[in-house]
Amino acid sequence: MQKHGSPETIYYERLAHRLAIQVCFADPHGPWQRGTTKNTNGLLRQYLPRCTDLSDYTQRELNAIAHRLNTRPRKCLTFTTQLEIYAQLRRHSPVALGT
Repeated sequence: MQKHGSPETIYYERLAHRLAIQVCFADPHGPWQRGTTKNTNGLLRQYLPRCTDLSDYTQRELNAIAHRLNTRPRKCLTFTTQLEIYAQLRRHSPVALGT
């Protein structure tokens, strides 16, 4: 993956600077660099097939789907959940996440 300096990514660069983190983007023709994204999209499609009109769902239903995905253990996270990782980061991070 490489860093890009296009106008579209200027906000990411500012955010990375403010949070003192590195932000990288996958190369356009490098699908192997997007494994987690591809996997997450596949999981999401179990609940919301392609071309689904989200206006047919209530916010409560969408929140329930998000909760199911965020509380699903992931192999890439040593079988912890995304919600558990987020909670750990909130406890140990000097930066206020989620604000």
